Order: sequence, then C-alpha cells, then structure tokens
Amino acid sequence: MSEAQTYTYEDIAYRLVRSPRRKRLGLVLVPSGVEVRIPERCAARYGHQFLRDNAHWVRSQLSRARERAAQVPVYEYAFGERFPWLGRALPLERAGASSASGIGADAIALYTRQRQPDKRQVQAALQRLYQREALALLTEKSARLAERLGLAFSSVRVRRTKSKWGHCTSRGELQYNWLVCQAPEPVVDYLVAHEVSHLRHHNHSRAFWSLVESVCPSYKVLRRWLRDNGHRLTL
Repeated sequence: MSEAQTYTYEDIAYRLVRSPRRKRLGLVLVPSGVEVRIPERCAARYGHQFLRDNAHWVRSQLSRARERAAQVPVYEYAFGERFPWLGRALPLERAGASSASGIGADAIALYTRQRQPDKRQVQAALQRLYQREALALLTEKSARLAERLGLAFSSVRVRRTKSKWGHCTSRGELQYNWLVCQAPEPVVDYLVAHEVSHLRHHNHSRAFWSLVESVCPSYKVLRRWLRDNGHRLTL
C-alpha cells in the first residue's frame, strides 16, 4: 500500500490508503486509528466521502475498541500478584530452583536467575513458564482427543498470535496460542476440539461442525466466550 496522509473529519482522525489490489472502498480499524482503503486509481474525494457517509459506524467501532482496550488487564509482574490459569486467578510465588517452577492447583511457582528481578525479567520468566505449561497441557489434551477420534497429528506447537487462537496445517501440525490457557478449561477444550477436528475436515463445513459438536456439545457458547473475552487474555 502507498504512503498515506492523515486527515480529520469532525472528531475522527483517519488515513487515506491506496492499494493496487483493492477493487472497492473499505474502512479498517488499525492500532493507529482508522484507514480508508481505496483502489489505486480512485479519486481521493470518494474516499473522504465514504468516511463521512460511514462516520456513525466508525464512531461506534472506535468506542467499542476503547471499551475493549480498557478491559485488558495491566500487570505489575510482582510476586504475590495473581495471574489467570484455566480460569483461576493464582498467586505468583517465588521458586527456589528452576526445577521447582510450575503451575499448580493453588499457585504459580516461578524461578528467576536474578535475586531481585525487575518487572521485565519477571514477565519474561513468567511467559516462558506459561509457554512450557501450555505446550504440555495442549499436547496432552490433543493426544487424548485425537486417539478417541482415531486421528493422528504430527506435532503440537504453541506461539503467540494476533488473529488466530489455533491452526491445523495440511501436514497435521496443531498450533495453539498459549494465552488460551488463561481461559476457563472448557474454553481450552473447545479450542482443542476445533483444531483436532480439522485433522479430519480441513474446512468449516457442516460435517466439521458436527464433529466438533459431537465432542464438545456446548461449543457455540464456548466459542462466543473466546470471541467476547479473548482480548482479556494477555501476559
């Protein structure tokens, strides 16, 4: 996309972005604000008018984005602070050795190399612990369900992604966003059911959703929970 200039219409700041691939005008909310995306040869005035015609919708979306941003927890990454794991807020405790680090039923034990770690060091160590524990949990749940359904996967990986909670590749690799393990366990089970079902149906056909429902009857409610609350899952 070409470089864009910033404009203002009443209380809305926006950029006009030209794209050679775009055939229609569109509005996109991005971290920096609003983009009006137009075809390469489209006159700028049409983009400005498009924004004005849809100003009410833009305001409502910006308001919703602000509300969601305000719901994202802010952590101090201090020992004694509570962090979510499978829907429970567990206190962060200091572990005496790296082998003692882990997430238990009542607390999160974290080892750090530094005697007096700062905020960033605690955060980094905590993220590594979450990734390790999430990989173990999601691998176990995926293996159990795949065996139940007579399916097989090649590997399980965890990573932090912006737009997807899970993915199943054509090679049978299951990929999960490890932050999902902060959600209540039934939500985690839904995501596992979703991705494992893709091993049989690599699409979102009626047969796929039937398979998901057969192993996760309340999947619609759990999927809605993830859609409505996923932005709260951060670390």
